[in-house]
Amino acid sequence: MAIPAENRFESDPDEVLPDGHGLPDGWSVAAPDPGDPADVAALVHLLRAHEEAARGWASADDDTVLVEISEVGVRTRENLLVRDRRGDVRAWGSVHDRAAGRMLYSHVVARDLRDDVAQRCSEVLFAWAEAQAREVGAARGLPVQQIDTGAFAGDDRQHRWLAAAGFERVREWWQMSRPVEAAEADLVPDPVTWEARGVRFRLVRREEVDGVRTGMPDVDDLRAVHEVLEGAFTDHFNSREETFGEFVHRLREDPGHRWDHWWLAERVDDEARAGHGGTPEPCGALVGTHLESEDGPDGSYVEYLGVLASARGRGVAKGLLRTVVADAAARGRDRVGLEVDASSSTGADGLYVSMGWQTRYVTESWHKDVPVE
Repeated sequence: MAIPAENRFESDPDEVLPDGHGLPDGWSVAAPDPGDPADVAALVHLLRAHEEAARGWASADDDTVLVEISEVGVRTRENLLVRDRRGDVRAWGSVHDRAAGRMLYSHVVARDLRDDVAQRCSEVLFAWAEAQAREVGAARGLPVQQIDTGAFAGDDRQHRWLAAAGFERVREWWQMSRPVEAAEADLVPDPVTWEARGVRFRLVRREEVDGVRTGMPDVDDLRAVHEVLEGAFTDHFNSREETFGEFVHRLREDPGHRWDHWWLAERVDDEARAGHGGTPEPCGALVGTHLESEDGPDGSYVEYLGVLASARGRGVAKGLLRTVVADAAARGRDRVGLEVDASSSTGADGLYVSMGWQTRYVTESWHKDVPVE
């Protein structure tokens, strides 16, 4: 499970930002200090205020910030802070070398700044992000590097800045949630493993100690999950090839990562075994995470759900969704969340709605292609 050998970004802001950033006198730019609790607290406050203003409610916490700035993500991420003359954090940019040709970018500017100062902070962050796109694109040997950033659907200020910086709004995403009742623990015979219509649904295998799954997962199972998802999303919007090492490293960064939230679906009928050397044929996968709550019950989240085209129509997606709901109910959780492409041609949204999911809020993808000099 190799991870990237080195950071492809430029860590020194002075190397990528033009001389004279144009910020007010006494303001500065620098990388955050992940070991400084004050920096972490400041970024949590900044991000929560951004969420509150743009979405209506906040969810960011220490873990949300640390996954971006801590040593865990140092090989695939870089960050830039804008500080005022008192040293307070007023803006934050974060880039993530997500996959070949795709760089994720987060752009947050304090909501209480005067408009002209806020816009200048925004322009500095965009200039830095484009420079980082050229750095990572050159390191990957690409002629063009995509910057992929997001915005809440109602955030007019962010939309205005993105359009002015040359970004194009390309997609909407429905952020959906479904309530979970305790009785739904019986939706499937056992979330660990069960079968229906020639398909077996099971957790990825892990080492057992005294009959309890406590060890690392089976690498072959993880590779099967990766291969299924790569195959299932080949024709989906903005799908980019991601190596196995990049895939596992990225998902393990998530604060809610749990190995016992990864499921495989396998065809076990005679036809599938005959075409797969006599062994079950992986045909679907679901990667879930644990959603912690500040108050009240926790939840589960469907990070990935994919079914190979050859297995569609067999109830694989529905079986995996029933499994994660039953698992959440058994754990005493009260909801399962997921994201769906509002323009998807697969009809996934119809399945989710039929199974009780409702849209809670909407996000958008904005893209810009940066020529690599």
